[in-house]
Amino acid sequence: MIEAAAQRLDGHARKTPLLSSPFLDEVAGRRLLVKPECLQHTGSFKFRGGWAALSAMDEDTRKRGVLAYSSGNHAQGVAAAAQAHGVPAVIIMPSDAPQLKIDNTRALGAEVVLYDRAGESREEIGAHYEKTRGLTLVKPYDDPQVIAGQGTVGLEIAEQAAAEGVTSGDVLVCCGGGGLTGGVALALEARAPGLRVRPAEPEGFDDVARSLSSGQVESNPATSGSICDAILTPAPGEITFPILSRLCGPGIVITEDEALRAMALAFLRLKIVVEPGGAAALAAALFHGDEIQGDAVIAVATGGNVDPAMFIRALEQHA
Repeated sequence: MIEAAAQRLDGHARKTPLLSSPFLDEVAGRRLLVKPECLQHTGSFKFRGGWAALSAMDEDTRKRGVLAYSSGNHAQGVAAAAQAHGVPAVIIMPSDAPQLKIDNTRALGAEVVLYDRAGESREEIGAHYEKTRGLTLVKPYDDPQVIAGQGTVGLEIAEQAAAEGVTSGDVLVCCGGGGLTGGVALALEARAPGLRVRPAEPEGFDDVARSLSSGQVESNPATSGSICDAILTPAPGEITFPILSRLCGPGIVITEDEALRAMALAFLRLKIVVEPGGAAALAAALFHGDEIQGDAVIAVATGGNVDPAMFIRALEQHA
């Protein structure tokens, strides 16, 4: 499915490079390669999953339109894919999502429905739209076609890492529900079995790390309250967790301050803009070297949709 998704994405998604900096190598204490999915269409890897899901639908289903719920990156990925396919999209977003993500989703032609994370269920709202409008839900991570689309990141990493002479080591992935983490792990299992995926999460929202440790699905006590909004999910997915538990190494948990430091270093040394949630893997690579094995590490910078005020905060505190 990942290979098929790669064929459908060919000519539509960007093949993002692997970036490096001797300054970052010094901070990390080993060779560090960064895959900047913040340079992907819509500013995150989520475009891959959105396109993979929509392009796999039969035409009649797709014509009726699609539905998604997201804090912003999956929203934009699905909205962009729907716009390109000429079909309607309704996106359910939390009212506390970054304004940039809300504005961008609307600008991509989607109808945005805001909800209160603390008091309303996005699933219940979504079910209403599915029933009344006949829309097809594209889940943010617990959807096989979405996982396949995100897995194309892993196919590229396998090829690019081999070209760099890196055939073993940890691949750190910012992890919410596990769609990207699981997809990359499946791709690397087939194409680069010497590379091991490690999820990176913010403290207080480390459900995947705790789930991997305990061997069962663990939930987060809260659904909001971190600057890493892009990777705040209630618990690992039903489809994704078995993949993660079989293929991934232990999770790494980072602080908000480490995310901000990683954002500043990514801008200064790699000249890329990364949002807090999209910087979790880079933060893990830079500041948790004692938890990482091998002479080289790969980190996926998953998204760059950051509000100016938050980016300024990262630069003012750490540049």
